[in-house]
Amino acid sequence: MISHLRSPFLVKHWPILVIGITGVPLFLALIIEYMAGLVPCALCLMQRVWMIAAGLIAVFAWIHATDNRFYPALTATIAGIGASFSIRHLYLQTLPEHEAPSCGPDVDYMLQNFPLADVLLTMTRGTGDCAKVTSIVDVLFPVGALVILLLVIGLCAVRTFRR
Repeated sequence: MISHLRSPFLVKHWPILVIGITGVPLFLALIIEYMAGLVPCALCLMQRVWMIAAGLIAVFAWIHATDNRFYPALTATIAGIGASFSIRHLYLQTLPEHEAPSCGPDVDYMLQNFPLADVLLTMTRGTGDCAKVTSIVDVLFPVGALVILLLVIGLCAVRTFRR
């Protein structure tokens, strides 16, 4: 199995794999959001932002130089930041109700009425909306994002540290 991880295909085409790994779930999340009318919480948005950033770095790597080790290392770092938001989201969901942060206004309202520093702080910490678990879907989104981002980290690590 290790020999497959060192295959020339994986090493040469890692940006395409990262773009697919991040692009497909983001596309599905947008479909679910707009078709089902679900409003993403602050931490869901942060996970999406970092997933998009990882995909964009992979696009730059694909265009610029796939042999450069800087791009997979940067992509893995960005995916690690996104994974930390997934872990924070899951942590908030495991808190008892009395320990969870209080609910606040949604992100659109905050962007229109609050200073940007307050919006960013709220988005990085999460709100009571992030802690709500009303169905299995509320747990599947951060778990799915974590799995995807860890997969990107693993793929980039193999590419960065290959022999």
